[in-house]
Amino acid sequence: MSVPRVSVIMPNYNHADSLERTIAAVRAQTVPPLEILFVDDCSTDDSVAIARAAGVRVVSTPVNSGPAAARNLGAQLASGDVLLFLDSDVELAATVIERATALLDARPEVGAVCGMLDDTPLKRDSLLQECRCLQAHYWRISSEGVVSFLFSAICAMRAEVFAEMGPFDPRLRETEEVEYGQRLSTRYQVWLTSALSGRHRDEPRLWPLLRKLFRRARLRVPLYTKRRKFAKGFETSARIFGSVAATAAVLSLPLVLAGALFALVPAALLAVSIGCDAAMYRFVFRRRGIGFGLFFTGLQVLQNVAIMAGAGFGALQWLASREFRGLYDFAPQPRPIPVAAA
Repeated sequence: MSVPRVSVIMPNYNHADSLERTIAAVRAQTVPPLEILFVDDCSTDDSVAIARAAGVRVVSTPVNSGPAAARNLGAQLASGDVLLFLDSDVELAATVIERATALLDARPEVGAVCGMLDDTPLKRDSLLQECRCLQAHYWRISSEGVVSFLFSAICAMRAEVFAEMGPFDPRLRETEEVEYGQRLSTRYQVWLTSALSGRHRDEPRLWPLLRKLFRRARLRVPLYTKRRKFAKGFETSARIFGSVAATAAVLSLPLVLAGALFALVPAALLAVSIGCDAAMYRFVFRRRGIGFGLFFTGLQVLQNVAIMAGAGFGALQWLASREFRGLYDFAPQPRPIPVAAA
């Protein structure tokens, strides 16, 4: 059986400093791609010049529109049997194309296979980034299997499935992969597998990270309210409760001023939050030691507060705004399933 032809679609916005490594990793695959489509979303750095110097095909969105629109443009121009969506700040392991095509070929019920992110970052820019990579890695390995969340940083799917399910919602600059994963899951399985992996350069700065978490939590509210369920895998009920407990711990900190007994309240809430994802904390402390583990724990508290603040603001916005409630009502829909002839 012939190996499927693979089009690698790399949406990009201002990742010039990692492109030489990420493009080289695609070229070094054990099964080479048919083409690399570098879709630049109006970057303001040297991304386009670096990609052109690397010899890949470069196309650009007319205006900065977000990763959904960039992926859609790449898919429109692709000529491969398989589309491999790859974030431009991810350096692939050498066997990703080989393994992804084998998995899709063997399992027609699988609509997309998504890969893991390694526990070490592509570039060591900050302790914050190292924490993020450890968290992302652990949450993925603990969710391995069938999920309903499309992990679009490394994601391969047959071109015919993408055509059937429709494009990413171009109106969404964030959470487009959550919507697409839930849409795809209505007809196919979505696999998250350690057979595919890569190194990622996560956000190295605290305030941009917290803003991103706030926005994404806010934008998930109308989708989860409409579907009446969270994404399968990754966002477990225990982790959500852990975010609630961490936020409650921070809000209860003034009780410390009331005496030692009252100080037990935020301490107990923090312990509950840690217990909700205890295996992740054990994983981090074993890997990096006590000092790093304490820093990681503090960062997790801040992230949980940002997530709960975003979810709370989103809930208020959902109550007040009909437009916000209908944010996902006009997402592209799958093609109708043909009715078999009698």
